[in-house]
Amino acid sequence: MTDPNRQKIIDKVDASRDHAIKFLRDMVAIPSVTGDEAAIQKHMSGYLMNVGLDVDMWETDWEELKKHPGYRPVDRGYEGRPNIVATLKGTGGGRSLLLNGHTDVIPVGNGEGWSDNPWSAKIENGRIYGRGSCDMKSGVASHVLAVQYLKELGLTPKGDVMINIVIDEEVSGHGTLDTVIRGYKADAGISGETSDLGVQPACIGRIWFQIDVEGKPAGIQQRYMGISAIELGNKIVKAVQELEDHRVATVTHPLYPSAIDSLPCIIGSFQAGNYPSAFPASAVLKGSIGTVPGEDHEGVKQSLVKKIAEVAAQDPWMKDHPPVVRFVGYDAEASEIPVDHPIVDIVSKTYTEVTGKQPIVSGRQGAADTRFLNKYADTPTVIFGPGSTAIMHANDEYVSIDDYLAAIKVMALSIYDWCNQPSAK
Repeated sequence: MTDPNRQKIIDKVDASRDHAIKFLRDMVAIPSVTGDEAAIQKHMSGYLMNVGLDVDMWETDWEELKKHPGYRPVDRGYEGRPNIVATLKGTGGGRSLLLNGHTDVIPVGNGEGWSDNPWSAKIENGRIYGRGSCDMKSGVASHVLAVQYLKELGLTPKGDVMINIVIDEEVSGHGTLDTVIRGYKADAGISGETSDLGVQPACIGRIWFQIDVEGKPAGIQQRYMGISAIELGNKIVKAVQELEDHRVATVTHPLYPSAIDSLPCIIGSFQAGNYPSAFPASAVLKGSIGTVPGEDHEGVKQSLVKKIAEVAAQDPWMKDHPPVVRFVGYDAEASEIPVDHPIVDIVSKTYTEVTGKQPIVSGRQGAADTRFLNKYADTPTVIFGPGSTAIMHANDEYVSIDDYLAAIKVMALSIYDWCNQPSAK
């Protein structure tokens, strides 16, 4: 390293190991299932203010949000669920950077399947365990501490750094969308989503759907007079599988070489009938479709509608009683920035500097809030985080402490490199 500040940054993170671990454990120990983010957001805003950052914390105006083209219907509003942008003002003349992450997590039920309390934040075998440790409180923590440690070293960069901590990512992504509506944007962005420390310029999209099937009712004694919705539903399951087979064989993207992993198109829930001794005259099938950048999002939806219509037309009952396809729940477009974008290059180089290894540059096999920053905020955003996409949402969720500390170093050096270059805007 020719710049002595770079070694100072590395040494600072190493010297702050205990602090960094405690900081993340404190975050994980705060339950923050989507819809119940008040406590974690209050905790984060207080910490950021103590660091000396300018903190903007606000609640989303649900009615205003509904007017935006990126809005997707949700069942509840945002009272008591604030978003945060904490800003380290630059010294002037540098490129700005927005660090994006969410603190909401998926439910844990009553802890079934967990080896310990899901909020224990216990340390074992070099890992921090607990819901959100991987997805993605460790990513958020890496952003906060990278900025804090730079500030404590007296290395405030020329450009502004904004730490964007949002709610509702697991259901809609509206926290990030509302950040865009509030006017926040930057020369580039980094999302701390799970990436296994891979550099990911792209994320897949995800489309949830529901298919309502109606058979012909009959009494259980004269069941032969009816048309079973289970039998009809099985034909729908087969049709969805055929659609996946077609997509896997025909849809390609250079960042997603394994189409079978990247393009799931499945029925994940099949509910039929309503009583053990009653004929199953109706069924509801729910599933999801994965998409890759460059696909026509609405066109993919219509391909499902068309496939189900084709199958229904070949069935003597369904041709006159066609299933109803609806798109409900999570609906996220795929998104990408160029692989050779400067923010991708900087994160890749700092990763190599920290680890001594070349980064894996790939597409994230999960949706991400980067879709809003790329599409609506003119903020080209790359994904880089310490959590593993294979571990997120799992029981006994964890993050590697070594990966978490490496992420802080990469973030700090990336901020230092990006924000000290003159802005082209």
